[in-house]
Amino acid sequence: MQPSVLSGIRVLELGQLIAGPFAAKILGEFGAEVIKVEPPGAGDPLRKWRLLKDGTSVWWQVQSRNKRSVALDLRKPEAQAIVRDLAKEADVLIENFRPGTLESWGLGWEELHALSPGLVMLRISGYGQTGPYRDRPGFGVIGEAMGGLRHLTAEPGRTPVRVGVSIGDSLAGLHGALGVLLALYHRKVNGGEGQVIDVALYEAVFHMMESLLPEYSAFGVVREPSGSALPGIAPTNAYRCADGGYALIAGNGDGIFKRLMVRIGREDLAEDPGLAGNDGRAARAAELDAAIGAWSATRSLDEVLGALDEARVPAGCIYNARDIAEDPHYRSRDMILQARLPDGQAIEVPGIVPKLSLTPGRVERPAPALGADTEAVLRRAGVSEAAITELRAKGVI
Repeated sequence: MQPSVLSGIRVLELGQLIAGPFAAKILGEFGAEVIKVEPPGAGDPLRKWRLLKDGTSVWWQVQSRNKRSVALDLRKPEAQAIVRDLAKEADVLIENFRPGTLESWGLGWEELHALSPGLVMLRISGYGQTGPYRDRPGFGVIGEAMGGLRHLTAEPGRTPVRVGVSIGDSLAGLHGALGVLLALYHRKVNGGEGQVIDVALYEAVFHMMESLLPEYSAFGVVREPSGSALPGIAPTNAYRCADGGYALIAGNGDGIFKRLMVRIGREDLAEDPGLAGNDGRAARAAELDAAIGAWSATRSLDEVLGALDEARVPAGCIYNARDIAEDPHYRSRDMILQARLPDGQAIEVPGIVPKLSLTPGRVERPAPALGADTEAVLRRAGVSEAAITELRAKGVI
């Protein structure tokens, strides 16, 4: 078996909840050693988020797999000194506190860079480390709103809704992991020093907004909510079937559009020169949606999907958790993995993305109990047994 692609990379994770830990999770899945620092007592608040088993979130089993847990009270000088020692041996430090927090603990970039010039520091915050909003508290939902996503997630004229997961945080974590890899590449290939990766939640969301801004800049058009449709790209929508299910049909490629129209018995639309390109189809999106909807309304969801599969038209249905768990394609691609809770109960968790052919990601360690690795990590850092006993007595660890 090939060694993991990030084998030998040591990551010090100071963040909590979602964005920073999500970035560290990705790095850990590809071989980096991740040492997660949590406050003694309660630990990372994610341990208590969503549904709990024996007092701990099952989400924890995904977000913190492959990590080691060190319990340190970062508000105390002794813990700050330990972090400085750990940072000297780390390649990457990840944090997602409000800007200025680490500086108040003597753990800011200037201090740590002086101790370890090669250190790469990922800083995720609501609004970034600079700018007039830098000191505002920011969670993923605020980033989703400011980044432009929340305005679009609604039916026209109705209240905008959440996506249903913390997509702003996860997007920020994904961008952060990319930034870490770029900085490590620069350090290794170009002989460069470490650097700061400054990721703002709202910017990670805004980065995904496609043509939102240039359309406003060029035409003064403010894109509005469109429900299940994709404005300016047609036909693509959710179409109700006879049994109450919805088929998601993407017939917006030129050739695909023709095959779709032929399959639903609308050869007249397939051969209409005005519909040969997307610009023409977008102008007549309502007409096309009506034609497709009339066809799907007379057939069950399975019949619709079967017919479109035969016609090589991209189509699918809306999955819930049960659909995902029972789908053979997910399992064939190892997107559902087996894990065990601390009490031995088997649990299924999401697989690893992306899939590398030679150095795939792996789950080497289950999510740790709070502070499970504190003493081992401190011993490796050169802290004596007597000092560990004293730190524990003071509540530092």
